Amino acid sequence: MASKNDKSKAGWISHGLVAENRRARFDYEITDTLEAGIVLSGTEVKSLRQGKAQITESYASPERGELWLINAHIPEYLQGNRFNHDEKRPRKLLVSKKQLAKLDAEVSRAGNTIVPLKLFFNDQGRAKLLVGLGKGKKNYDKRATSRERDWNRDKARIMKEGGRG
Repeated sequence: MASKNDKSKAGWISHGLVAENRRARFDYEITDTLEAGIVLSGTEVKSLRQGKAQITESYASPERGELWLINAHIPEYLQGNRFNHDEKRPRKLLVSKKQLAKLDAEVSRAGNTIVPLKLFFNDQGRAKLLVGLGKGKKNYDKRATSRERDWNRDKARIMKEGGRG
């Protein structure tokens, strides 16, 4: 029999993917990725373990010698009390000074953005954010990406059918 505090069956995520920004790879040409830690309060962690977060409209910004996650939405923890967190507050990302200097130099160049790709729990149960350094795509680049993806899908279907038309 499971113990009273066993939360694995109650829809909690101990490790694994919490949120993914699938639109990022369509809107940006990702050149480099980096795994960063994230500073969270207790109720934010509990809300993330329930699998509730949205990073689709968020971005990372180097400010005041630190890297910040801006506009990420982590909903309030329903069983939380008056010390519950603010849903869209800026959250500090943990990267080394060398990594921060590299990201800051790349962002200062025209057109580069730090885009969050995935929010997940690693094997030790710590919340991590996979960020990518991306350059925004133009509309014709997005159409070419869509065309290539459709062709690869059709090609795989033709190969699966054995080349019969």
